[in-house]
Amino acid sequence: MALRDARTRNSALRVAVTGGSGKLGQAVVVGLSAAGHRVMNLDTAGERGPGFTRVDFTDYGQTVDALSGINDRIDGFDAVVHLAAIPAGGLVADSATFHNNMSATFNVFQAARRVGINTIVYASSETLLGIPFDSPPPYFPLDEEYDSRPESVYAVVKHLEEELAKKLVRWNPELSITALRFSNVMVVEDYAEFPSFDADASLRKWNAWGYIDARDGAQAVVRALEVRSPGFDRFIIASPDTVMTRPNAELVAEVFPGVPVTRDLGLNDTLLSIDKARRILGYAPAHSWRNHV
Repeated sequence: MALRDARTRNSALRVAVTGGSGKLGQAVVVGLSAAGHRVMNLDTAGERGPGFTRVDFTDYGQTVDALSGINDRIDGFDAVVHLAAIPAGGLVADSATFHNNMSATFNVFQAARRVGINTIVYASSETLLGIPFDSPPPYFPLDEEYDSRPESVYAVVKHLEEELAKKLVRWNPELSITALRFSNVMVVEDYAEFPSFDADASLRKWNAWGYIDARDGAQAVVRALEVRSPGFDRFIIASPDTVMTRPNAELVAEVFPGVPVTRDLGLNDTLLSIDKARRILGYAPAHSWRNHV
């Protein structure tokens, strides 16, 4: 185990990306590869090729088998990036969301432990902040310091995943699990719609006007893998600005009157604080929708 840990900290990693065919997953596969890591995309959908293997993560047997190594393609993994999931509530019945996402995450976490993988980075969610904010948030900017506020079955699963991670790292002091609470994932093609949001502040109030460029989301994954430390931690991952051109003070006063403001909000700075990710992971988002519209 000591040899594996030394390799994990000091050189290129062999990384299994679950859900690497998805919107964020594609950017993560590219970002990890560009950083020099060896990447396999494990997913239920995707293009055949040397970097792709079809795996159903609701099946524990398939999960532990894949993470043990894949035939002549790769003899094992140093780390897992777990993104595979039904990506939002309402796409299928709530019960299907719960059973799919909870089973997949348990299987990935447990299989990784069983085969000796001690580094896991996975997609948690901004929904744990209280989205869609039908009840006002406790303060602005939002951060990781208040208790989870799941308001949907999808978010309940994300809460349970974080609780599972906390318990697993207590059992294994070498295990590192990092939860990245991604905001609404966007790619360049999505940005053409953004100027229309200004007409009605309520259109995007559901997540406090936040988003994450998929390329910056990938950067956060790379940073989390390379900074790994034993234990569990969680980080909000958002772009550095809002989806709006209207100033933050105006938006908050109009849509969330009475919510305390703990510091200057800036003109269009994100209201989903990324300070912790900047400080601990070295996260440095480089992309804004304003450069594409």
